[in-house]
Amino acid sequence: MTPARAARCVALLAVLAVLGLAACSTVAETGRRRIAWLPESYMSELGAAAYDEATSAKYPVIQSGPDHAMVQRIGKRIAEASRKDYAWEFRLLDAKDEVNAFCLPGGKVAVYTGLLKVTQNEDALACVMGHEVAHAIAEHGNERITQGLIQNGVLSITDAALQTWGKMSDSSRESTMEALGLASQLGAILPFSREHESEADEIGLRYMIRAGYDPYEAPKLWERMAANSKDRPPEFLSTHPDPENRAARLEQLIPKLLAEEKGKRMVPR
Repeated sequence: MTPARAARCVALLAVLAVLGLAACSTVAETGRRRIAWLPESYMSELGAAAYDEATSAKYPVIQSGPDHAMVQRIGKRIAEASRKDYAWEFRLLDAKDEVNAFCLPGGKVAVYTGLLKVTQNEDALACVMGHEVAHAIAEHGNERITQGLIQNGVLSITDAALQTWGKMSDSSRESTMEALGLASQLGAILPFSREHESEADEIGLRYMIRAGYDPYEAPKLWERMAANSKDRPPEFLSTHPDPENRAARLEQLIPKLLAEEKGKRMVPR
């Protein structure tokens, strides 16, 4: 690589550092510092654009009945508890084998009917929906995209530096870059994902309490999730914390969050 290209790499590092400092903000509910480069309005536009395709391309949207009404009721209360003025939408998808839910940026929520056989009651479903809403409020999607941009930039700079100053063959350099990519996956991205999941658990639990739901249903839910997912990978290879560990952590958090939320105005049931 030429000296000019090396200089551009140094400049790119400086730009990444400046952007990182400029985009540093705080997750309101937990106080955790984060870096999120993209405007919230842009992320909301992405979420809205993807919502219809994500909720109608494969499974029918259920638009009536008691389960639909339950999802709407929980969604309204959790949204109010989040105190975020999004253009909220809540959809129930007819997918009996999908034990899942999601929330896209901007407050676009979907629940699969397969989840209802595990939640079993309204309070437990409020736990899941609170968790998904928390991902949107904490802008975890924005943070993940930013992290990917930073990782790609750092790996590109490292590759360029190895080409310029490293004394190794092309095959050795490629092997080194693959190893660095794997190391960043196991050492940064997966733990970062688990941190987001744990943070969403905590924030979602707080929303449950504010909305008047029973927080003690949360650890019970994750115990059922653990029983429902015996073939899960080891936690260090997963983007999600172990369900049994999640249940134990939520059990410990409940008294603390109940005390902190005591006296605050709850959403009426």
